[in-house]
Amino acid sequence: MEKIMIKAEDRAEHGTAAVRRLRRTGKIPASVMKMNKGGTQLIALDAHEFMMAMRGFMMAMRGRSGKQLLVALDMNGSTMHALLREMQNDVLAGTPIHVDFSEVSLTQKVRVTVPLYLTGEATGVKLGGGVLEQVLRTVDVECLPDDIEEKFDVDVTSLGLDQTLFVKDLQLGDKFTLVTRGEYAVATVKAPEGADTPAAAAAAAAEKSPEVIKKGKEDADAKKAEAKK
Repeated sequence: MEKIMIKAEDRAEHGTAAVRRLRRTGKIPASVMKMNKGGTQLIALDAHEFMMAMRGFMMAMRGRSGKQLLVALDMNGSTMHALLREMQNDVLAGTPIHVDFSEVSLTQKVRVTVPLYLTGEATGVKLGGGVLEQVLRTVDVECLPDDIEEKFDVDVTSLGLDQTLFVKDLQLGDKFTLVTRGEYAVATVKAPEGADTPAAAAAAAAEKSPEVIKKGKEDADAKKAEAKK
């Protein structure tokens, strides 16, 4: 996945007045949720350098769907890896005013949410005139930070009429452990309204109860007996 280097420094002051003073000096207040020690570390980012780094990242990601961002925070010569979790922007200026990170280890798995994109033309749509519906648009997985994908492509070519693809059917590879429950539906092909499909035929047959069939036979026998008189 994409990774950028961002310079950062510790900050001791917090509170509304403190962060306002920090912003006036060209810095962005930020925080890092610590991985092992717990708690939160307060840091400051150079506003200009951060926005330049983010601009380069956004250009690299143009036309792509990924929202995960792995960063290397340069803390006075030592490096801390973290995921950018949230960035608050000024409503009018559109510039960042606070950034939240979550520390990660490159050797320990993290839980992330990854978008699902359907690919291919489902057989039930191509040959049966069905309608493809995407039920689930993201899945939660666990993986190493360097293995985080911007999206998962899901091939639905083999999906026929009245068939459903479930989370448990996804083939994501050995790098990923699915966290989302396997019985959740990802996509389904619905038959067009009024279509005479096997499922519709079975439903119609089920409606014909033995009593109705027996009555129909009795009526036919009565008519035959009447004709013989």
